Amino acid sequence: MIFKESRKMRLISWNIDSLNAALTGTSPRAEMTRGILTKLHDLDPDILAIQETKLPASGPSKKHQKLLAELFPEYTYVWRSSVEPARKGYAGTMYLYKKDLEPTVTYPEIGAPEPMDAEGRMITLEFPDFYVTEVYTPNSGTGLKRLDERQEWDQCYRTYLEKLDAQKPVLASGDFNAAYQEIDLKHPENNHHSAGFTDEERAGFGQLLGSGFVDTFRLLHGQVEGVYSWWAQRVRSAKANNSGWRIDYWLVSERLADKVTKSEMIDTGERADHCPILLEVSI
Repeated sequence: MIFKESRKMRLISWNIDSLNAALTGTSPRAEMTRGILTKLHDLDPDILAIQETKLPASGPSKKHQKLLAELFPEYTYVWRSSVEPARKGYAGTMYLYKKDLEPTVTYPEIGAPEPMDAEGRMITLEFPDFYVTEVYTPNSGTGLKRLDERQEWDQCYRTYLEKLDAQKPVLASGDFNAAYQEIDLKHPENNHHSAGFTDEERAGFGQLLGSGFVDTFRLLHGQVEGVYSWWAQRVRSAKANNSGWRIDYWLVSERLADKVTKSEMIDTGERADHCPILLEVSI
């Protein structure tokens, strides 16, 4: 589809923490996750980006395909899974988009340290006048054992976005695994050496913003505090006490900043882990 005049688009991005479990699981958590997927469908996004699908290398099974068709009948989907030499059933990304959209789909390899490019972390949709791209940024891990590789990833990813932005404006979403400012997490004083809030990761995210991109949530909401996108599952009181982190973002090219009309979190009730994030933009 060619957008001959400005159109308001609604886009949603969500680290789902296993699409496989969401579609086929029988636990109360799986049922909650399916309920959220139904809620997202009812919000009628043009594009839905999903991270951490944890699908096999072969992609959605026949059962997955059937359930996706039932949940999102108006949508086409594309996916990318972790493949060797990366771990099986790890990471992974997916886009669902309205069937009247006809993007060119690419699966970028950005020259990141091995095996990050094989972990299914990025998909890009190209439209005539803009790009939409999603990322599931590698976590630096327990003991920051992957911090050096994460810093290289950040550089490679920034270079990739800059190349896209040189051609046409970019809408970039995903789990960036970085809380940029102290107000982006409940307890910054205790986490300066924690994955996602190290000086190195914050600097990398700042360099990304400095290369021509805008954090749409801060653009619209300023320095509001206490708004997060992730709460640890392993800490039972985290969600109830709103002890969270904001590590999921919608970024846009600076020249699109005045086109953004909404950027917010979507409530997931008692379900911890990530919440979906919504962007509305006239483009």
